[in-house]
Amino acid sequence: MEVIILGSGTGVPYLRRGSPALAVKAGGRLALLDLGSGACRALLKHDLDFNQVDLIALTHLHPDHLGDLVPFLFATRYSLGYTRQEPFYILAARGFHDFYRRLQGAFGQWVEAPSGLLRVQELNPDGLDQADFGELMVKSAPTRHISGSLAYRLEADGVSLVYSGDTDVSDSLVDLAQGVDLLILECANPFKVAGHLTPIEAGRLAVRAGASRLLLTHFYPPCDTVDVTALAAAEFPGEIIRAEDGLVVNLGKKG
Repeated sequence: MEVIILGSGTGVPYLRRGSPALAVKAGGRLALLDLGSGACRALLKHDLDFNQVDLIALTHLHPDHLGDLVPFLFATRYSLGYTRQEPFYILAARGFHDFYRRLQGAFGQWVEAPSGLLRVQELNPDGLDQADFGELMVKSAPTRHISGSLAYRLEADGVSLVYSGDTDVSDSLVDLAQGVDLLILECANPFKVAGHLTPIEAGRLAVRAGASRLLLTHFYPPCDTVDVTALAAAEFPGEIIRAEDGLVVNLGKKG
């Protein structure tokens, strides 16, 4: 399993960090966790492109987490460049179908992928759910941010990761992340903002989950004025990684 940080920032324009997006290569699939503005272009820096995307898992419907969704769908209509034949999936909380219909109302056919290629799977916003992609299993659980916010757990090749999306301290997230190999948590600011984690809270959450490693991401600019890893390390004794755009983390393969 390989994790690529496409964007480690927020919706604030910031030269150092793009909007939230991760690419995960696991179980023979390419998954995108969130799709912030610039994510499609960032894929190209890692010899990946939109033809290879098997699934897009959206944590919630805030603009900074799906800013490239419309450009992605529009790009699939470029017949000279989009040659994919297998369906791709969008995973999101229940209610996404209505959201997508409103996008179609605004943009018409320009956000409609070639016939038969796009499949949407809505997930339970109030409890655990899952989607099976052969050697890759995706599980979800609600988080405390806005209505319909989800965290995702990906399991393949005997290893696992959990991506929180935006969240406050959430028992459901702790349950989803039990024993995870890599826990990817937002820590938006070094001070408390409702609906988000501080680095200290992220460290505590990682301890409760029994995570092996912790990766911190979704940084507003104030996070770059302090040592967020040191703050989290006051609570979590394991390895802590500070996300940067372009960072690649390999989890290896077990079993």
